[in-house]
Amino acid sequence: MRLLLVEDDDHVAAALSAVLARHGFSVTHARNGEEALQAVLPATHGERPSFGVILLDLGLPDQDGYQVCGKIRKLTATPVIMVTARSDVRSRIHGLNLGADDYVVKPYDTGELLARIHAVSRRSSGGDDGGPAGEETALRLGAVTIELPTRRVSVDGAPVPLTRKEFDLLALLAQRPGVVFRREQIISEVWRTSWEGTGRTLEVHVASLRSKLRMPALIETVRGVGYRLVVPAA
Repeated sequence: MRLLLVEDDDHVAAALSAVLARHGFSVTHARNGEEALQAVLPATHGERPSFGVILLDLGLPDQDGYQVCGKIRKLTATPVIMVTARSDVRSRIHGLNLGADDYVVKPYDTGELLARIHAVSRRSSGGDDGGPAGEETALRLGAVTIELPTRRVSVDGAPVPLTRKEFDLLALLAQRPGVVFRREQIISEVWRTSWEGTGRTLEVHVASLRSKLRMPALIETVRGVGYRLVVPAA
């Protein structure tokens, strides 16, 4: 897999590139936001390589990392993993709202990073077929409409842009409204992993969905168990 590493510290980039290379990745290093954007621009004659995953450090010298993430998302659907020292939930939700697929907080474990890279890669390569399956083509829950074939979500007819995992999470819960999904089950079906470290990512994605849909009560936390989708009252 080709991977774009956006990191301004050459020493950090060299060490991480060596680790990634040992695990079979071909790494392209971009030292700032401008180099990153140039790397993902569509090739005019097909000579520019495509990437399986983009690792984006938010502490860039020339541009705000969040802005770079938003620009990258407008150019490509390649999964983006943010690398940040900001551990607060609000910062993570902001990144997810801009189109990031996941995040890793510094200092991170290399095994955690590799697991997250493989997880977002599987979800991306799986395409629509990797999402929750069902016979219905659209799910309507009060003001919320979830169109499964086109992976579109709207509230009162207004479109709500979601990331791949946010859509998969919402669609999974919406398949059985009112039914409690265990955290382990959600992680297995949406992230296709049993790795316990994904639990925090799940919490952030739930918070992001509540924020984007502007319906905090739509997804209920069942303490110690998991989550369920609450059908809004008519």
